Amino acid sequence: MSNNKTDRSKHADTVIRNHIIFSMGAGFIPIPVADIFAVGASQLDMIRQLCKVYDIDFQETQGKAVVSALTSSTLARIGAGSLAKAIPFVGSLIGGFANSIMAGASTYALGEVFKRHFETGGTILDFDVERLKKVYQEKFEKGKEVAKDLKEEQEAGFKASKTEEPNAPTKPNTGVIQRLKELADLKEAGILTQEEFEQMKKKMLDSFS
Repeated sequence: MSNNKTDRSKHADTVIRNHIIFSMGAGFIPIPVADIFAVGASQLDMIRQLCKVYDIDFQETQGKAVVSALTSSTLARIGAGSLAKAIPFVGSLIGGFANSIMAGASTYALGEVFKRHFETGGTILDFDVERLKKVYQEKFEKGKEVAKDLKEEQEAGFKASKTEEPNAPTKPNTGVIQRLKELADLKEAGILTQEEFEQMKKKMLDSFS
């Protein structure tokens, strides 16, 4: 039983970490408001996967309500950063970085709150939002550091891949592949138009050429 709990906890941590990274990538989407939808979709998918980890029936309507109640203030701050992206030249850079960290922190906090709730026998239907709002805020502050550490870790890994084996054949950059997949998912979800998708894809590929 103890081993089963440990395995579940580790699996949950992996789910949370993956969605933190996805949310941070979504925070850099240069189109105002689209990044907010992408982060929200990532967080809801995280809750869906955590429900699978803990064998809990996922209720999408209730899940959306809980996510919205816990993250409303954070999304407002991300929204301000999203609008900043409309500023020519520097808007996307400044707004994207701020939104990336906040999106990652919010996803971390949300995941930790749900993980704690599920591990104490709770379900998605008996979620006490008011009681767990304080926990979310505490985890959000820690999540900022987690997001920054993940960002530094990814940047270090990218630099290492550039410096190691300089004469080796060039391999596809997994970061680009992942970002392209995320863009494709946004297009399929109707958040991005075909034209916006093509423009962002070209810009992304050009930056790594």
